[in-house]
Order: sequence, then C-alpha cells, then structure tokens
Amino acid sequence: MADAYDFDLFTIGAGSGGVRASRVAAAHGARVAVAEEYRVGGTCVIRGCVPKKMLVYGAHFAEDLVDAEHFGWTIGEKSFDWVKLRDHVQNDVTRLEGLYGQTLSNHDVTVFNERAVITGDHQITLASGKVVTAAHILIATGARPFVPQFPGSEHVITSNEAFHLDALPRRILIAGGGYIANEFAGIFNEFGCKVTIANRSDTILRSYDASVRDRLLQISMVKGIAFLFHAEFESIEKQDDGTLLVKLTGQDPCEYDAVMVATGRVPNVEGLGLETIGVDIGQRGEIVVDAFSRTNVPYVYAVGDVTDRVQLTPVAIREGQAFADSVFGNCEPYAVDHSCVPSAVFSHPPIAAVGMTEGEARNQLGNVKVYQADFRPMKNVVAGRNERSLYKMVVDAANDRIVGIHMIGPEAPEIMQAAAIAVKAGLTKADFDATVAIHPTMAEELVLFK
Repeated sequence: MADAYDFDLFTIGAGSGGVRASRVAAAHGARVAVAEEYRVGGTCVIRGCVPKKMLVYGAHFAEDLVDAEHFGWTIGEKSFDWVKLRDHVQNDVTRLEGLYGQTLSNHDVTVFNERAVITGDHQITLASGKVVTAAHILIATGARPFVPQFPGSEHVITSNEAFHLDALPRRILIAGGGYIANEFAGIFNEFGCKVTIANRSDTILRSYDASVRDRLLQISMVKGIAFLFHAEFESIEKQDDGTLLVKLTGQDPCEYDAVMVATGRVPNVEGLGLETIGVDIGQRGEIVVDAFSRTNVPYVYAVGDVTDRVQLTPVAIREGQAFADSVFGNCEPYAVDHSCVPSAVFSHPPIAAVGMTEGEARNQLGNVKVYQADFRPMKNVVAGRNERSLYKMVVDAANDRIVGIHMIGPEAPEIMQAAAIAVKAGLTKADFDATVAIHPTMAEELVLFK
C-alpha cells in the first residue's frame, strides 16, 4: 500500500455498496476511511428497501385478518395504529444502522460522520476542515428521489418522507408508474387510504413483462386503487384547511391530503468536488465508469446508484465487493455481470422477474416458446378471494434454454431467488420438467408447465 497517503482507500458514502467495499478492502489489509454525512446504512437500510419491506409486512395483515375468519379464526375488533408501526420500523432501522457501524468498526475502518469533498489530487476535505489524502477514492453516494418542478411542487413528499408521516393521509395521490409508486400505493391502500396513481404514460412498470404488469393493474383496481394515465402535474395549491388542490393534465382539479412523487431517482454527484479533478459525468448525471467501476481518473472509482447502471442494493454490494477484491485483493481483477439480474416489486401481490420479457425475447431471438400458469392460490380459494396468480416462462426455441421467468403472486420474490439461479446458469425447460414438484405449493407450477 502507498504509505505516502493517509489512507489506502477513502470511501465517500456509507450505503450498502460503500460499506461492503470498505470492510472488504480493510479485510485485505488496506487502511480505509469512510465519510457519511447522514446515517450509516444508506438508502436501503435507512429510507428504502428495509423499512419499506417492514411496511409491506404490516400492510399484509389487513387482508390476513379478514382471511383468517375463513380459516376458522374468530377475530375481535380490529384497529390499526400507524404511529406504533412507524416507530417500531424506525427503531429497527436504528438497530441496523448500529450493526452497519459496528461492522466497519470491527474491520478497523475509520468513520467520519460528516460530509467529504474532493479538493485536490488524492485529497479529501471534511466538513470539519480536516484534510486527508488517499491512494484510492471510492464514490458511493447513491441516488435521491427526483422531484419535478412545477407551481406548488414544494408541497409534495417523496418516499424519504413517507416513512415519517405523523398520520396517514385519507386521500393520497402518488405520481409515477415504477416500483416505488406501486409499492407505496399497495401499502397505503391496505392501511385504509384512498390511493390514486397518476402516470405520465399509459404503462406501469414498463421494464416488466406485459402480462404480469397488466395483472397487477387489474388486481390493484379491484382493490380500490385508482389510476390516471397521461397525467402530468400542472399545479398544486395548498388550501386553508391544509388539503392540496391538484391540477393534472386532462383531469379536473381534485383535492388530496398528501401528494407523493415517485418519478425516478437521480445520482448524488453535486458538491463532491468531482469537477476539481475532472471526473466525467454522464448525460443522466451519473458518474461514468468502466466494467471495473473505474472512472476516467485512474485512482477514482464509483459503485452503486451513483453510476446509474442497475439501481438495486444487491448490485451495489456486488460492485463494492468486486472493486475491493480487484484493487486490494490478491486476485485477478474481475467485473460484475449486470445481465440477468433478478428483481422484485413488493406490490400487493408482489412481482418477481429475471431475464428477458416475452417482448424482448421475440425481438432478440425471434422464435421463442412461452409457457404460462394462471391459477388461484389455494389460500385465496379458501379465503374466497378471486385474485389470481400468473407465472410465465420464456424459452429460446432454438435450444430449449430458459431466458426469462416472470411471476405475480404471493411470495413470488422468495420463489424467484432460486429460479433465478437456474436462468442465470442457462438451464433448459427440460431440466425443469425433470424436477419433481413439491406439492401442494405455488412454486410447483414452475416444473409443471405444459
């Protein structure tokens, strides 16, 4: 390591990618420091996947308590305390934040709980005025919700604020058609809010297979979620009683108690001093990196959402691991394979997917075979729910290789994790056919396609 510098690695941002890179680099023997101006853990732990999934669990009880009566349980008077759930979730977030900090401490990583800015070649200046140097600098500052600017946009909230509401809104408008919009729509709807989704296009979850996203749209509407398409903000006016009068294109003005925007996320690159040393920024505001997460400045790297490659926590973790191993480990440098990454939408019910959609497969491969299972889960049958699940397998007709699996239904993400291994490994439809089913399960549909 380069003793001419204070540290071998200085990481800016202690989210999932930055923490993984820092602790692995330290385990390889590097002298590592991390600067985090907010809370250790980043978007996922503090204001993203982890607290959101806890809210999803809480929301599921709304239906489970009703269904329980069909299974012989007598349920007494029911009530829901949002503040109690909110505080339980935040307490656990604080617990996890402590564990992340402990992980860094256990690996002798120096943590600066303040903002850090690049102020020169190999030089970082902290908010306290302290100046340090590092042989390598890693940017892992993540991304933040994009808030469009229009008259009254100061009255909106984002997913960041949704976790800290003092009370649930009676009526909430959620702008966006992606996974965050649909997840929070399901959560608020199950908590008893009247939810409307406004989308500027006519398609929700456009990166997912058309069959599963259409199924989610149908189910969401049956559950009472309203959808407005080709609708963009014109203005929001806060009225004397605190309600928000919202004007959307093509719609009459309508009152809501809260407006949430979930219209994408933008990389956090401002104020880092990247221009001081000439780090290239892309057209979408992302830090431009090569396959090994290296920028155009040889000693500066970036991982995670700030690179806008695949904005998923597990991808950031993989990138951080690969960076640390490649730069500080005694191994051949390696890059993360960003193809065939599985993903999930924790909607009600959830969606999970891996590989090509049917449309993508037909465009790229031409001749494909598509297998579908459209069924009502056993629990829904007993509970008297007409909600149906849909599993879909896309196969390359030339070699029988499975190139995509798409699912919507209870526990779809849990099932998909194992199925994604098979798709990544290039297994065939015949391999699935040769596997004995576990009965009775929903997952058995994957080996029973005809």
